Amino acid sequence: MKKVIVTLLVAMVTLMFTTAAFSTGVASLRGDKELTAPADENPMRKQVITQGGVERSYKIQPPMIPHKIDKETINLKTNTCMKCHSEKTFEEKKAPKAGDSHYVTRDGKVLETVSSRRYFCNQCHAPQLDASPIVENKFEGAK
Repeated sequence: MKKVIVTLLVAMVTLMFTTAAFSTGVASLRGDKELTAPADENPMRKQVITQGGVERSYKIQPPMIPHKIDKETINLKTNTCMKCHSEKTFEEKKAPKAGDSHYVTRDGKVLETVSSRRYFCNQCHAPQLDASPIVENKFEGAK
């Protein structure tokens, strides 16, 4: 019985070390940093202005932001996006109006101002950046 247990233990230890020796094929986006080490600060990427907007890849994709937003403020008290994109100002500012769905609560009640569910614009809408993709993307939307 002792022989069997010792043999199993030796086999398990050998298997552990063999597996660890050959498992170097996976690369992390963090590089060689330990998981518990603090991440590097993200470099500031240059925002790109796209005249005429950005073509959508699929029918219900939220529109991309075709202008710089680095000076915009979106917090609990202020949403400067609405200076141009609100129902009251979009025509004067020649900007697209925030969609009607942005003024509806989850219970279907229509509001005068943007719903709290849609208040933080950059959760769905993203600016264009001058940056290479982290991973290859072969997605093609339906035309």
